[in-house]
Amino acid sequence: MNAEIIAVGSELLLGQIVNTNAKFISNQLSELGINVFYHTVVGDNAGRLEDVIKTAESRADLIIFSGGLGPTKDDLTKETIARHLGVDLTFDETALTYIEAFFAKRGRVMTENNKKQALVLAGCDVLANHHGMAPGMMFEKDGKTYILLPGPPKELEPMFQFEAKPKLAARLNDGAIILSHVLRFYGIGEAELEVAIQDILDSQTNPTVAPLASDGEVTLRVTAKAASEAEARTLIEAKTAEIQAIVGDFQYGVNDDSLASKTVETLLEKNCTIAAAESLTAGLFLSELAEIPGVSGALVGGVVTYTVDAKIKQLGIEPMLIEQYGVVSSECAAAMAEHVRVKFGTNIGIGLTGAAGPDAHGDQPAGTIWIGISIEGRDIETYKLQLSGMRNTNRLRAVKFTCSYLIRLLKEKY
Repeated sequence: MNAEIIAVGSELLLGQIVNTNAKFISNQLSELGINVFYHTVVGDNAGRLEDVIKTAESRADLIIFSGGLGPTKDDLTKETIARHLGVDLTFDETALTYIEAFFAKRGRVMTENNKKQALVLAGCDVLANHHGMAPGMMFEKDGKTYILLPGPPKELEPMFQFEAKPKLAARLNDGAIILSHVLRFYGIGEAELEVAIQDILDSQTNPTVAPLASDGEVTLRVTAKAASEAEARTLIEAKTAEIQAIVGDFQYGVNDDSLASKTVETLLEKNCTIAAAESLTAGLFLSELAEIPGVSGALVGGVVTYTVDAKIKQLGIEPMLIEQYGVVSSECAAAMAEHVRVKFGTNIGIGLTGAAGPDAHGDQPAGTIWIGISIEGRDIETYKLQLSGMRNTNRLRAVKFTCSYLIRLLKEKY
């Protein structure tokens, strides 16, 4: 099955919002083995929308729409599709009752145009909206499947995942189960990883293995099709073991893990506390950890020591060390990590220093970064990075590498 995703909304064309819905839907469809060959964006214009629909019908079996299901005049997706397909619109009583109850509960008067949100294509499968008002729809005609979804991601994502996707999977696979598992890697490039597992990629049948790179990370999506979930999991586990035997050293997590979440999870598993002294990252490392629920069980504190004076006064680093080796050095990163660990009384101390760019720092070129990790009772580890990205990209990558190195160290040595 080939799919096309059509996002409706002039605000997308004007750059007022980003089309994150297309990324989400494509990701979900890939788990079902459905190819997405086109993403289309069209403004709130009935004529242009109908032209886009005709084009999509010429090249896709499944056409998914996002946006244009609301109560205002520029919300014209379902009206245009109904007219194009020659189908009536009818009120879905369940949706209408829900909308009326929504306004009554809040003591607000429901204007007449809000009823429009309960209109659906006659004969469609209605997709319940548990996070908003306008229901979605799934409709089939002449061998084509049309899915209509609301625009707000907080409504679209759960509706697709829990309402549309199961229906689509059932129709597509005659009851077969399709299951996906994502392996997450850091510290290895997409090309390098692909070469390492080339034999697996060349011989794949079921499960399939699909690489994807983003933000310096690489993921492998392993997808299996089977008669039962248990059988699909067995297939995925066997293929995952093959992959891990080759590149497992670079794997940090699975599915929805992030480097920050996996770092916090590992710290809590090991009953470790952590503090950080940050120079070029200026608190970004601690900020990434602080986004993870439960981090208070591990995170104690930290300092931003952006200047030489701050490193000396706040951390107690000897001036002679900085004078001899400079702030962009293994010695400075190690001293920052050790001093912040002692200062805050934690098991682990992190030191981050470097030249983020675009300018060099003395004789150290832009992108030179040193990471220090001090673990109580063990030798201090330092790591050098030579990055070539933009300033803030280098700062974020420094944080990610720090998480990656720390996860690996804790697994190996703590």
